[in-house]
Amino acid sequence: MHWTDLAAEKKQRQQKSIPQDWLVSPPPDSTLDVTGFPETCGLLNAREIEITNTSVDALLEKLASGEWTAVAVTTAFYKRAIVAHQLVNCLTEIFVDRALARAAELDDHLKKTGKVVGPLHGLPISLKDQLCIKGLETTMGYVSWIGKYAEKNAVLVDILIECGAVPFVRTNIPQTLMWPESFNNVFGRTTNPYNRSLTSGGSSGGEGALIAMQGSPLGVGSDIGGSVRIPAAFCGLYGLRPSYGRIPYAGALNSLEGQDSIPSVFGPMTSTISGLKAFTKAVTSAKPWLKDPLAVRKKWDEDEYNLADHGSGKDLCFAIMWDDGVVVPHPPIRRSLEVTKAALEKAGHKVVDWKPIRHRMLGDVTRDIWNAASAEDFMITTSATGEPIIASMELENSEAVSAPFRPKKGGITAYQLWQVQKTRIDLRKEYLDHWEATASKTGTGRPVDAIICPAAPYAAPPHGNNRYTNYTTVWNALDYPAAIFPVTTVNPSLDAKKPRQSFYDDFDKGVYEMYDPETFNNAPVCLQLVGRTLEEEAVVRMTEIVDGALAAAK
Repeated sequence: MHWTDLAAEKKQRQQKSIPQDWLVSPPPDSTLDVTGFPETCGLLNAREIEITNTSVDALLEKLASGEWTAVAVTTAFYKRAIVAHQLVNCLTEIFVDRALARAAELDDHLKKTGKVVGPLHGLPISLKDQLCIKGLETTMGYVSWIGKYAEKNAVLVDILIECGAVPFVRTNIPQTLMWPESFNNVFGRTTNPYNRSLTSGGSSGGEGALIAMQGSPLGVGSDIGGSVRIPAAFCGLYGLRPSYGRIPYAGALNSLEGQDSIPSVFGPMTSTISGLKAFTKAVTSAKPWLKDPLAVRKKWDEDEYNLADHGSGKDLCFAIMWDDGVVVPHPPIRRSLEVTKAALEKAGHKVVDWKPIRHRMLGDVTRDIWNAASAEDFMITTSATGEPIIASMELENSEAVSAPFRPKKGGITAYQLWQVQKTRIDLRKEYLDHWEATASKTGTGRPVDAIICPAAPYAAPPHGNNRYTNYTTVWNALDYPAAIFPVTTVNPSLDAKKPRQSFYDDFDKGVYEMYDPETFNNAPVCLQLVGRTLEEEAVVRMTEIVDGALAAAK
């Protein structure tokens, strides 16, 4: 069979897995903002709308008390997820019967014992299309992997099930995963629910779009260079990129397997901030290191969450990075930084400027490490069926600019790779010293507590135009945990294009020229909070503090 026939057959099977009475008549393509559609389409009743608009902590309470059954909650989110899929093409694997059977078991257990199965009892969780579930295909957007059925669950899936969660859908990604948008030859393109002419980001773009549509309360994305944070930022969500090994990866599929210098990590994406702690605490408390040899032996630490290392959260000092010295962010991003600074100062925290060092070099080194063998990795994977490696994600490919996420040449020798990795080790030490030295400027007796910076130089751009990921990628290179939080949306009357006299280089100028407030209209604007290695608890808590300050300042 030709690869196009294999892809068409898989897409047909996906369509058949949707319950027929959940099909809706979607609005025309010219309707760009589809976030309100699920509540007006008539498929969800009033209770289901209420359930799907409930925060993660409130859902867990109602599920634990038996006020809402796991079957009712899973059904509500499943229906909304299927509606979302018909609007923004966010799902890959759909397995309704299996998810509802699992939910019924949980209800049964609660009824019989009066106890929850675990801390995530009854919570539906969506999974990026890498997380194997026994008996289901995991194609990861590769035609070559159609028909590849999992013999067992990924470790994280087992842990989520042990915690009482209900895995219920898997979500779309780009071919190879190494792209900050979501398009592949099997399932096609995922769009942004706030403006379908814009990208939902990637590579966890299916998760971003689904959760923005309230089709899932909590999802799992992965992040090697920004793949949790970029879609979270483009879709107006909360997200967390944990440090290497904090969340187990064993048994999941991936690209660039064996590249363990800058590993990919799994992290939560959610529309409610309580989801970050609920997921991270549940998973790290389940001793994942007993199931995954690369998982770090560190349980959730409530003292660290209460900011024992950060003056117990009183008089925090945040540092704002206005730009990274490579690309200057667009006006909406600048405005969100100003709004956040004012909110934190109003809440009594100190705010200083962050001086970025070596950001261009950190980005270059990271790409050199990935591209040491990525061309070969992609070629070997696609060669089984002869599917082409996608070179652009633009809608019109005729004049597409070749994206920087594809390797330009073959590979490098192991010795050359070691030199790049050595440079990276030196850069990590330089950045550590740079952070420690801020203790002289904060007035708290401590170095800066966290950095607040853009997640990208722009809000969600038009399809094919997400060409710069250093705002997220540098933190992967340094292994700093980072969270995403929403601030505002692009507003043409507040975010006019401003003239600029000087540019860092032509690339920076190109990003500047891309901006037109009407193009980005209604796109969510989020920022990133960055902490220090293995400080997930503190990063989650400080993100809650920033989020609270923003809410109080409105």
